[in-house]
Parts: sequence; structure tokens; C-alpha cells
Amino acid sequence: MTDVVIVGAGPVGLALAADLRGRGIEATVLDRRAHPGAGTRAIGIHSPALSLLEASGATERLVERAVRIGRGEARADGRVLAEIRFDRVPARHPYVAALPQSDTIEVLTALAPPVRRGVTVTALHDDGRAVRVRTTGPAGSDELRADVVVVASGWAGRDLVYRRGAVRTHHYPDRYVMSDVEAPGGAVARVHLERDGVVESFPLPGGRRRFVAWAGSAEIRDAAGSLHDAVLRRTGLDVDIPDASAFGVRRAVAPALRRGRIVVVGDAAHEVSPIGGQGMNLGLLDALTLAPLLPGWARGDDDAALARWERDRIASARHAARLAALNTRLGRAAGPVAHGLRSAALRAALRGPGGAAFARAYAMRFDRAARGT
Repeated sequence: MTDVVIVGAGPVGLALAADLRGRGIEATVLDRRAHPGAGTRAIGIHSPALSLLEASGATERLVERAVRIGRGEARADGRVLAEIRFDRVPARHPYVAALPQSDTIEVLTALAPPVRRGVTVTALHDDGRAVRVRTTGPAGSDELRADVVVVASGWAGRDLVYRRGAVRTHHYPDRYVMSDVEAPGGAVARVHLERDGVVESFPLPGGRRRFVAWAGSAEIRDAAGSLHDAVLRRTGLDVDIPDASAFGVRRAVAPALRRGRIVVVGDAAHEVSPIGGQGMNLGLLDALTLAPLLPGWARGDDDAALARWERDRIASARHAARLAALNTRLGRAAGPVAHGLRSAALRAALRGPGGAAFARAYAMRFDRAARGT
């Protein structure tokens, strides 16, 4: 019997496995994919997660590969509404570390135990003494036993833990298009809040930038063309976009993160809009604050601490979901009067103390896991 089984080898599952390894616990990591995937769309790792990743040795390796974003701009109609200064947030890492998802996976994979790939978990059963983990894979069906199972598999693994309908999900009508391309702009993040919708532009290593644009609610037949036109109209940049992807967004926050000896973290428990870049970080903070509790809880002597962890993580998820809902509303197209009012309100709100609070919110400094980081 193993101490801990982690279901899912995305950034959240790997970060948990790497942290546990540093604590002397070799978790068994299972992933249904035969090869590492692109995983989430997130590219930015915020200060609280960077601080907690230090324990496994991941932070230094990630930051070496990343662009450090210390400043952002909210723009509209060709002018800056306000600056967002991450480099003035009181934190150990006063910046957002931006790097491709594949780099994050590579760094965390090197620090975590080997992943058993091509293995799909079909059922979990807690018998009160251990969790039986039923799987299917290249060698056929199998069953493992573990003291604790952590489900970090993303939304696809939600049915392993929750009854159908137990996690209420809100589907937004909004569609977005996205691509990572070579483009000028330096190390500044920019959010263009224009009349016909938002364009987000974030720096990546190697002179590349991530562009994300609101594209209405209709089906998108030509994602690359739609993104090129949106970037040109809304920012003035004529950027070559050979390919792009389209995606929708949804919001879900589970009412509980535990069922016996089974714990749920990341997108399996909560999903928030990627606009604002908090989804992956929320999952990382789930995992990295859970890791120090697991050894004691598996022995049955730390249940009160895990209950506090659960309450804090649900509260943080609800806060992130509200912020994501605000981002989604702000990013939609607006008529001339509504657009003018929106720009004026943002300009007033983001100047002075409001701008500092905004930076802290988007840097996840209000997350309960940010205390002491």
C-alpha cells in the first residue's frame, strides 16, 4: 500500500508530488495521458505560488526560464487608463513569472516522482482504512490501495468524487481566441479594454507574447483570422498569427474538497475564467498548502488542520470566481456610452490606492495562502 496516490500529472498534481518528495513521501502519480500534455492555458505564476514552490526547488528553475512581469497597463482608445505595479506589491516575489505551460511541466516533472502514464482511474472507494483506486491501462485493469488519494485531474476527474450535479457549473456565453506569437512589447502586460471587446497581451520568453481576445458568443470558424483582426483593430498591431485556438469559459466552485480519505484540488474542485490568470495558481495554492498536512492526516492526527485548510481554500476559490466573473463582464463589447463610462470608472478606480489594491488582488495577495509569503 502506498501513502499517497495523486490522480493527474498537470502542474497542480506535479507540484504536490514534488513538494511531498521533498518531505520524504514518494507519491504514486497516475495520468491518463500517454505523454505530457499542454494542460491548462495558464502562463503566469503569481507570487504566493512562487514562494510555496521554493520548498521543492521549483521556483529558481521556473524563474530562470520566465519573463518577470513587474508592470501592467490597462488601456482604452489608444491611451493608458492606469498602471498596475506588481513590482510594488510587498512580497518575496514582486512580479508574475510568465513562461509556457510546457516549461512549467518540464520543471515540475524533473522534481516529482516518475509518472505512471496511460493509466485511467475508473473508481475510488474509501473503505474507512484506505482508499481502493481502480485503474485501467496498458496492462489491463488493476487496483491500488493508498492511505490518501488526491484528485488533481482537472474537471474531467470530477465524477470520481462528486455526484452528478453536486458542483454547480455556470457556462458563460463568451468565446475567446488565443495564440502565442512573436510580437513587440517588452516585459509589460497590457489589457486593452476597447469598445468591441478586450485584448490581453502578455510577454513570454524569446520575444513572444500571448494574445487573448474576446470574440463574441457565436461559433468561431477561423480562430487565427478572428484573433488577427481583433488585435489589429483594438491595439493597432499587425501581428502574424499563423494559428490560434478558440475556447469558452465556465465557473464552478465545489461545496466541499474532502470525502473521507479523498481530497480534491485544482480544476477538479473549482474552475474560474482564465481571463486574469488565477485558475492554475488557485490549484497550486490548494496543493502546496495541503502538502504539509498530509503526513499527519494520513495517521489520523491532523483532521482539524485539514478542515481549516478546506474552509480557507473554498473561500479563496469563491473570491477568485467573483474576480473572474468581473473580468469576463469587463471584457465584453460595449456601446459608446457604456464604453466611455467603463473607461472613466476604471481610470478613477485604478489611480492611487485603488490601483495598489487592484495589483494585490490580481497578484493573489488576498488569497488566504498568501499569508507569510
